[in-house]
Amino acid sequence: MTRGSSRWGEFRANGGLWVVAQFALMAGIAAAWLLPPDWPEEARRPLEIVGIVLVVVGLGLAIWAHRSLGRAFTTYTNPPAGAERVETGPYRLVRHPMYGGGILLFSGISLEFSITSLVLTVSLAVLWRAKSAAEERILVARFGEYAAYRQRTPRRFLPGIY
Repeated sequence: MTRGSSRWGEFRANGGLWVVAQFALMAGIAAAWLLPPDWPEEARRPLEIVGIVLVVVGLGLAIWAHRSLGRAFTTYTNPPAGAERVETGPYRLVRHPMYGGGILLFSGISLEFSITSLVLTVSLAVLWRAKSAAEERILVARFGEYAAYRQRTPRRFLPGIY
């Protein structure tokens, strides 16, 4: 895929650069367990317990969101052709539960690994906040009723939190 090709333009137009950035951060989080600084010895066990809970809850939320989206799921900012707007499952509670689940999941993983991976998880959450804003601009343009859904569903990622 060269910069001048129509495939490159389509990749960028669909939000491909967001996808590359998020997967790079995910890879960094996974690889950060090899890097110092690690958590102090006395903090490891409590962080492991909290981490496991966050991983399980985050994974559950992400799977629920994925199943609710069905064929409308994509990693890109543009919904697939023919996709319909979804307001069922976790989408009744928050507008971007897949990202919320991912934030919980990677936070839990980070608590297992290191401070470095936690910093990368915060970076991923910031990226997803910006990506979700870009997605919402597209969704409002594509589904006019999305603006009303956004009013009815004020939380972006996690019910009762954000």
